Amino acid sequence: MTDKPPVSAIIRTKNEERLIAEVVQAALLVAREVIVVDSGSTDRTISLARDAGAEVIEQAWLGWGRQKRFAEDACAHDWILDLDADEVVTQAFADELAGLFRYGEPPCKIYRTMLALAPPVGEPWMNFGNQTRHKVYDRRVVRQPDHDGWDQFRLPEGVEIGVMRARLLHYAYQDAAHLMDKLNRNSSIPVPLKSKSYLALRITCGLPFYFTKRYLAHQYFRGGVYGFALALMYGYARWLRDVKMWERHAVPEIRHEKL
Repeated sequence: MTDKPPVSAIIRTKNEERLIAEVVQAALLVAREVIVVDSGSTDRTISLARDAGAEVIEQAWLGWGRQKRFAEDACAHDWILDLDADEVVTQAFADELAGLFRYGEPPCKIYRTMLALAPPVGEPWMNFGNQTRHKVYDRRVVRQPDHDGWDQFRLPEGVEIGVMRARLLHYAYQDAAHLMDKLNRNSSIPVPLKSKSYLALRITCGLPFYFTKRYLAHQYFRGGVYGFALALMYGYARWLRDVKMWERHAVPEIRHEKL
């Protein structure tokens, strides 16, 4: 529809039938097009995404950042809404984003956006435990990284960053088992190696710190018993990444999981 702002939403997928239709339909509340780049789904992801209104492009996996760059290149518009296949645009978010274009180009070229966890137990965490991302941006100013293991761009110097107040809902997992599977996979994403002495310190002392950071600094304590459990799981996953990095020092040919 022409009354929508000139925004293209991009989504990477592989076997994401759980939520892809809802994600596409919600993105179309504000985006003129939704580009889904699929890297070999064997479930109903592709058909569900197309039926929901997305343009689906099948592309073998290029790497975490490179897959997003491929999606950027396929977009008809320069303004990008970068979504994962479990992130749902709310009506409030759509209205705020559309409002940025009310008088032409938005005043900023990159917008800080917050992800509110929608756990399987209880209500969405709208005011605590949010993740900070930069999901709305002008690809003429910044691009996703040309990188195998990293998919968050560095903020360019001298560019004013806007702030969106409405949240995206993050349906990150369907139960604890699903979450642990995702955390284990994500802890295997290749990142630059840190020194063995530094890793040794983190492995022996870091686990309580990682838990405490989630529980207190990120305010997971406001989620009650379930928040305590999530802080433990996320803290363990962060510690596990250090262990896997230690293994890469000892056995460099260890292969990491991919999407």
